Amino acid sequence: MTYLEILKQYWGYDHFRGIQEEIINSIGKGQDTLGLMPTGGGKSITFQVPALAKEGLCLVITPLIALMKDQVLNLRNRGIKALAIYSGMTREEIVIALENCIFGDYKFLYISPERLDTEIFQTKLRHMKISMITVDESHCISQWGYDFRPAYLKIADIRKMIPDAPILALTATATPEVVKDIRLKLGFREDSKTFRMSFERKNLAYIVRRTENKQEELLHILNSVKGSAIVYTRNRKHTREVAELLTSNEITATFYHAGLNNDVKDQRQKSWLTGEHRVMVATNAFGMGIDKPDVRLVIHMDLPDSPEAYFQEAGRAGRDGMKAYAVLLYAKSDKTNLNKRITDTFPDKEYIQEVYENINYYYQMAMGDGLGCTYAFNIDEFCRNFKHFPIQVDSALKILTRAGYLEYTEEQDNNSRLIFTLRRDELYKLQEYDADTEKLINTILRSYTGLFTDYAYINEESLSIRTGLSRQQIYETLVMLSKRHILHYIPQKKTPYIIYTRERQEKKRIHLNKEVYEDRKESYTTRIKAMIEYASAEENCRSRMLLRYFGEKNEHNCMQCDVCLQKHETGLKTGEYQELKEQILNRLNESPYPVAELASHFQSDTDKLKQTVSFLLSEEIIHLKDGILYP
Repeated sequence: MTYLEILKQYWGYDHFRGIQEEIINSIGKGQDTLGLMPTGGGKSITFQVPALAKEGLCLVITPLIALMKDQVLNLRNRGIKALAIYSGMTREEIVIALENCIFGDYKFLYISPERLDTEIFQTKLRHMKISMITVDESHCISQWGYDFRPAYLKIADIRKMIPDAPILALTATATPEVVKDIRLKLGFREDSKTFRMSFERKNLAYIVRRTENKQEELLHILNSVKGSAIVYTRNRKHTREVAELLTSNEITATFYHAGLNNDVKDQRQKSWLTGEHRVMVATNAFGMGIDKPDVRLVIHMDLPDSPEAYFQEAGRAGRDGMKAYAVLLYAKSDKTNLNKRITDTFPDKEYIQEVYENINYYYQMAMGDGLGCTYAFNIDEFCRNFKHFPIQVDSALKILTRAGYLEYTEEQDNNSRLIFTLRRDELYKLQEYDADTEKLINTILRSYTGLFTDYAYINEESLSIRTGLSRQQIYETLVMLSKRHILHYIPQKKTPYIIYTRERQEKKRIHLNKEVYEDRKESYTTRIKAMIEYASAEENCRSRMLLRYFGEKNEHNCMQCDVCLQKHETGLKTGEYQELKEQILNRLNESPYPVAELASHFQSDTDKLKQTVSFLLSEEIIHLKDGILYP
């Protein structure tokens, strides 16, 4: 089948969009390919179609569990065999999934980068027929990007195991510097191709509102523009407060952040997707892989720390192609707060050394010991004991991780586990269970082994599917059985861990090289400054500023952002004035030009042209002598 026939059969479309076909043809020929496509550009089609045309399995590496689940479900609904491996699955479930990839004629395996270097995955990978590798959110592999994740560096090792499989890297946000780094880190071959789709969103108006009362402005905007909305805030506490503010003003809202358990996240996401709640108030933990096309508004209460993050979050508005707004609320204090993030994210080297020393005292680690040791890390307790602040400690541990002294994993899902405290024969003697409880106990006994001698990791979601009981019912039943001393149940919790990747070093020997510290600090500072410049700009089209940041030159203003629409001294809209000014100066830089012939050179309203020329002459930006205009 041709690519178009596959597209028509499984998706019902007659044509590809944008650069989809170019990317598909390139990866289809076995060439390493990088696709730069904005949010909503149809990235999934670019690997799903060629993978269906090839023999074997497409390995899809993505950090987004929600995206994995959604895409696997969508593929299965189209009759395409797909699997995903993510945190929360038992070892048995993972083994079965990997065996299916070897023997079951599956076409797609979705996996997170953190699982690539596990022994079980690498052992099974050697027996799989991999047709191609897709790396989603590929900017995460670059240390110069806004969302670097060390686990992505493991992809290069996987590639060495299957050197014949071409690699397709996809991202919606990458500066020219990051593009080079992606190609380098993924080991792109000489015949590789890069395709870039314009990041311009013609239906999306970028607006900055200067205000010292953000709550009042938020309510005004939401009452002025109807439709589904996302409101982004900087911290978890603020999400709840803003959602309560909106609800008290008769705007239906819910909130979302990484600290909520998965059941609550799923329920709130669904209530927003179905329209039960009009507004989702969230941290940046929300939105990746969420496909809701009719979002009319994305509002930022706080400044993100990079144009990349802002562009990606703002881009969740108007994916249906209809008019939408991305609004940034900007107060005088925001510039100071954003600059403070530089020192919070890159504390002094002496401070980082001190945190390392305190960690060793915290775990009572002897000099020369530690290699391979893993400890749960209670950051609040640590900060109380050693009088630190959590934000700076978190940053120091991340820098120590990049420097190779330890590995700090934030809020790692620690699966639920249980052990039966009764002997098997005693368990069977009890006849006082209701039908649901008996069904759950029998399902647990069939699903897991060693339950009477040691704790076994369990998966409530899997048990829910097998028993037909809800996650909440399973939780409540297991708590009840635990209280009756029939079993001991430890529910899932999110726990950070610290792993010593080398022996304890002397404090003075902790070395943070230029690439780990100075270079990354400079890159982060550049992004902060670019964000402040964007928010404080009063004369430059906001769409053009964002496009320029990503290396895309645009010759026209958007005519719909707040800068373009505001009144200029000439009486024109600022966007119109700026565009005419640029065209006139470009023309005069080529050679002086008769003022009488200027109108015939430009396809523009004559009155607007005269107003612009008059203003430029009055400001001595251009000069007139003997009927000739000069720069």
